Amino acid sequence: MNHGLLWLPLLVVFVLLTALGWLERRRQRLFREWAEGSELAKLDGCGAARLIDGELSWSRFHAGNLERQGSFPIKSLELVELLSLGSGEAPLTEESQGSCRLRLVGGGLQKDLPFADAERARRWMDDLMARSRCEL
Repeated sequence: MNHGLLWLPLLVVFVLLTALGWLERRRQRLFREWAEGSELAKLDGCGAARLIDGELSWSRFHAGNLERQGSFPIKSLELVELLSLGSGEAPLTEESQGSCRLRLVGGGLQKDLPFADAERARRWMDDLMARSRCEL
């Protein structure tokens, strides 16, 4: 009897890990369908983003769906800033890592696009500015 009770927590952990793996697989499948045909796309812990036909849009995975959070026309992009995610208007230095956001400014609009990784956000910054110059 005691020997059987020792295996019960392992069984619970196995079932939990299986369920989490299934949810992640579903999230990635939804993202692949959503980002199909995009010029630039990302999926991380902060959400998903894609660039299609000069329109940058981003969403969050919530309750089995991707909920649209915002969009920004790349043609009107004037400035992209890398800011910390949680501490107001503090810009990130080149050495900073971790969660951050891209502030997109242009055409009278100002939007924030969250990222889980600062290095990926820096690459996106360069790509977005290059694409906005191509659109002009």
